[in-house]
Amino acid sequence: MSRIRRNDRVKVLAGKDSGRQGKVLKINTDKGTALVEGLNFVKRHTRAGGKVGRQGGIIEKEAPIRLSRLMLVCPKCSKATRVGKHVLDDGERVRICKKCGEHLDA
Repeated sequence: MSRIRRNDRVKVLAGKDSGRQGKVLKINTDKGTALVEGLNFVKRHTRAGGKVGRQGGIIEKEAPIRLSRLMLVCPKCSKATRVGKHVLDDGERVRICKKCGEHLDA
C-alpha cells in the first residue's frame, strides 16, 4: 500500500515549488516519482512536426517530482500529515491521517 495515490492532494516539501499544493495526476512507482498538477514546470524546446501539424516553440509542462519531496494533505483537517495504516475488521487496509486520525480512503 502506497502512502500517496492518484487524485490525492499533496504539499511540496523541498525544491523550487516548496510549500505549494497540487493534485497528483500520475504515479510512477518504478522511479518513485509523481506528476503533480500545476507544479514543477519545465520548458521544452520542440521542433514543428511537419505532417503531424505540431507547432514548434518553447512549451511549458509539468515534470515529475520525487515522492520523498511530497507530503499528503488530509482532506478533513487540511494539514500536511504523515500517513498511517490501519486494518479494519474485515481485513481491509486503509490509510489514516496521523494528525486527526480520520480515514483517507473514502
